[in-house]
Amino acid sequence: MNQSPPHEPQRYPSNDEISLVDLAKILVKRWKAMVLVFLVIVLGALAYVLLTERSYEYVSIYQVVEEAPGRALETPASVLAKVNSLYIGSETRKLRESAGLESLPFEVTADNPSDTLLVRLYSEASTHNHELVAQMHEALLSRMMEEQGDRLERQQAALEQQLQNTEATLESVAQTSTEWGSELAASYTERLADIRQDLTQLSEGEVVQVSVQSLEPAGTGRSLIMILALVFGGIAGIMMAFFAELVCRVRESLDAESK
Repeated sequence: MNQSPPHEPQRYPSNDEISLVDLAKILVKRWKAMVLVFLVIVLGALAYVLLTERSYEYVSIYQVVEEAPGRALETPASVLAKVNSLYIGSETRKLRESAGLESLPFEVTADNPSDTLLVRLYSEASTHNHELVAQMHEALLSRMMEEQGDRLERQQAALEQQLQNTEATLESVAQTSTEWGSELAASYTERLADIRQDLTQLSEGEVVQVSVQSLEPAGTGRSLIMILALVFGGIAGIMMAFFAELVCRVRESLDAESK
């Protein structure tokens, strides 16, 4: 009984090299797909640029109370911890209730610029939310000023009490005529000068600026978005042309094998 020879799989040419001319032919042949993908990406980017409302940075700055030039009565890090842990949460709830909002359309970030006695409040929002941002920043600044003001008053009261006590002690010592009395009187006189200097050097906290809008919009610029869309659209269009050609050739190969 004769046996039929085994079925041999179809062999393809081993030379799969493709020239630049062939690549150009594919691009010309599939130009519709390439242009379609390019237009979809570019027009999508253009719609995003035109329809998306631009946002700006809004910055408020507070300078903490100083007990001496360059030395804070309470460190900015301590004030910053209170802002983040206590003030932002409570003031956010108050503003949401007063404005009838489920959530605020912005966030508030507080930081301390390095080597400064400043506390900075930062928010990014659209222009029509500027009023909400201003209300939030003003509320936080008021909380900081109130707490810092109380601390300043306590420090002033403590220094004034020390001044009164030292003056009373100096009067008592001045009545003695001994040598050690003179030394004590000189010491208390120097102490009085130090206390008076501490009182004069106390400086109140100051709101430097409130919700000042940045000159340029925040985020990626519109021109950069369009440039990226043009580049990506061109690359994606070329890739789509080759992919469409690949799909077409695979389909033709499957059709040929099925016959």
